[in-house]
Amino acid sequence: MQSEDRHAHWQDVYTKKAENEVSWFQESPAPSIELIMQVGATRASPIIDIGGGASRLVDNLIENGFEDVTVLDISEASLQIARTRLGNRAAKVDWIVDDVTTWVPTRTYDIWHDRATFHFLTVENDRTAYAKRLKQALKVGGHAIIATFALDGPERCSGLPVVRYDPEGLGRILGPAFELTDRRQHRHATPWGTEQSFQFSVFRRTDIP
Repeated sequence: MQSEDRHAHWQDVYTKKAENEVSWFQESPAPSIELIMQVGATRASPIIDIGGGASRLVDNLIENGFEDVTVLDISEASLQIARTRLGNRAAKVDWIVDDVTTWVPTRTYDIWHDRATFHFLTVENDRTAYAKRLKQALKVGGHAIIATFALDGPERCSGLPVVRYDPEGLGRILGPAFELTDRRQHRHATPWGTEQSFQFSVFRRTDIP
C-alpha cells in the first residue's frame, strides 16, 4: 500500500468511527505502560508513540508525569480525537502527522512505542524503511516496545492484510542493532468481546552501526 493510500484509509476510519468503535481500542493501555516503566523510563525520558492515533496511551503518560511525549500518526483525524480528549493538556504533547516509513526524524528518543502499526507493513520496502527510522530515532541504550499480532493472531485488521510475528521474526527484520530483551503474549479484548492474540517485544538499541 502506498503512503497516500494508507493516509486515505486511516483518515476514513477515524472520520467515520468513534475511538471505541475500532477493534484495537483500549480503555487502559496497561501492557504498554508496564513495559515503559519496566525499561526504566523517567519523567524526563523522551518517548515517541508510533501510530498512536487516538490511543489513550498519551493520556496515561501525561497523567503519570512524563514531560517529553511525542505522538506520530499518518491520520490527522486520529490525532485530533486525542487532542480534543486531552483538552488543555494537549499542549504538553508534540503531535506529528506523518507516515513512519517516510518520516525524517529530527531528534532522538529513549523509548519508541508501537502498538499495532508495524504489522500493517506488508511490503518489504516499507519494513526496511521503518527499521531505518527506528535506528535513526532511538538512542543507543534506548528501548523499542513493538506490539504486533502474534503468530496465532488475526490475518486481517480494519479490512487490511497484516503480517503476524513472534519476537525472533521481528528481530530478524530490525537487524543486529536491536537486541531482544523481553517478550510477552497478550490477549486483547475488542470492544465487542472477541479476543485477539498479540505479542509485545522489547528491544534495546545497541551500539552496532
